[in-house]
Amino acid sequence: MTFELTKDYLDRIQTAIDIGDEQTLRAEMDELYPADISGILYELETDSARYLLSLLDRGVGAEILANLDESDRGKFIASFTSKDLAPFVDQMDSDDAVDLLNEQSIQVREEVIGLLEDREQARFILDLLHYDEDVAGGLMQKELVKINVNTNVNQCIEEIRQQAENVEKVYAVYVVDEAGKLLGFVSLKKIVLARKYAKIADIYEDDVVSVETYRPVTEVAEIMRKYDLDAVPVVNVQGRLLGRITIDDVVDVITEQAEDDLQAISGLSGEVEEDDTIWVRAKAQLPWLIAGAMGSLMAATVINGFQHELSKVAALAAFIPIIGSTGGNVGIQTASLIVQSLADTSGLTATLGQRLLRTLVLALLNGAVVGLIAGCYTLLIGEPRLFPVVGLSLLAVVMLASFMGTVTPLLLSKIGINPAVASGPFITTANDLIGIGVYFLIADFLLAEL
Repeated sequence: MTFELTKDYLDRIQTAIDIGDEQTLRAEMDELYPADISGILYELETDSARYLLSLLDRGVGAEILANLDESDRGKFIASFTSKDLAPFVDQMDSDDAVDLLNEQSIQVREEVIGLLEDREQARFILDLLHYDEDVAGGLMQKELVKINVNTNVNQCIEEIRQQAENVEKVYAVYVVDEAGKLLGFVSLKKIVLARKYAKIADIYEDDVVSVETYRPVTEVAEIMRKYDLDAVPVVNVQGRLLGRITIDDVVDVITEQAEDDLQAISGLSGEVEEDDTIWVRAKAQLPWLIAGAMGSLMAATVINGFQHELSKVAALAAFIPIIGSTGGNVGIQTASLIVQSLADTSGLTATLGQRLLRTLVLALLNGAVVGLIAGCYTLLIGEPRLFPVVGLSLLAVVMLASFMGTVTPLLLSKIGINPAVASGPFITTANDLIGIGVYFLIADFLLAEL
């Protein structure tokens, strides 16, 4: 049964904290998963949350700290001393420990490492600290089970028993040679079913998928998705096994990337949450809102420049909204498809010419249909002279918006900028401006005799 955090339950926990009822708090927390306890900690004041955390098993506390959002974790452990932090870091997977320590000052980082009781954990952390967080080396954990290719199944089982004590999840046993070079892997199923004196060399699989330490984490995520992997080994340029990346870490990367893309598409700069302060949320929204407002003011300037046409045919103003909204919608739709294709690195990639040709054909079809529908509406309202103006304008706007929606994310990707931003207010505002300009230029040309 899933846990539901209610106000009454939270009040009971807060009351137990206030009176120091450790027995009740421990009994309540023993019934919950770490993720559920995290939800409680989010709702408590910092002092109360710290007190509750101090009552938990160190392993559970370490898991909770490892899974807290970076900003929340920073506030939560701000008053922790290095001595307070070290026992939790001792219990974490090495990759989670490095993530936490990278958020601390150099002094705290070195003090915590020096206080760790598990010196192998300290060595793992030191090995990982020099990798950037956006490459495979920064995402991997050192804990894994490996076996020499020259051993037999019986020896392998003994090694698993010894090594697996510090490994939370064992998906497979990696096979290495004398120099530590990755040769392949052997599944737990094969080990269980094999004769105990069978050679590992005879049963391991050598078609292992691995990644180098310098591979971007987005590429690692794509490789694991493509090959449906629960874990992927990480090697150096010589092929020596250094660690592994598990699916839970990749899910975190994918989730974070999706959140960043969604915020970019929504026109938010930086990371922002619903419960952030008004000032933080304003700073994230204002840059794009100001940019959008400037674009709208420029569009108003364009409209103002065609007052003569509006004075001759007032009905022209009625079609300004459809021109702007159609261009914005088409631009976002096209850009979203391009961004999606850029994110999916599997399969064949179309050339720029092929993309533009497909975009042109689709835009001609869409523009013709939308333009015809809008043109027919001009007949219904008794403005037949606007039929060619509105129809041709919508055709041109759809084609221009499709072109921009295709080219803009490709150019942004080429120069190293997140192409997801191309699907936000930038394209919408640009298409509004271009669409309105095209609309009035066509109107000026076709209605020149009036």
